[in-house]
Amino acid sequence: MATVYKFTPYFENEVLRKRAYLKKEWCIDVLENPLRIEAQEGNRYRFWGKVEDLDGRILRVVTLDDKVTIHNAFPDRRYRHEN
Repeated sequence: MATVYKFTPYFENEVLRKRAYLKKEWCIDVLENPLRIEAQEGNRYRFWGKVEDLDGRILRVVTLDDKVTIHNAFPDRRYRHEN
């Protein structure tokens, strides 16, 4: 059964407005194929993933604690993969 992803009003109204080039499909792909995941303060999670359609850049996606409600997303220029 496929996971149903949701988006916060902040994501819908602010993130997509400020970063109009972002696609929801990219965010979902990062959640389903992360390079790394870590807990964040405020009961949120950070996911990092490579997006080929974004010139192979790393996209950071922040979810609520359910890990399916997407709250924020942006290219992460500072990402360093930890082994």
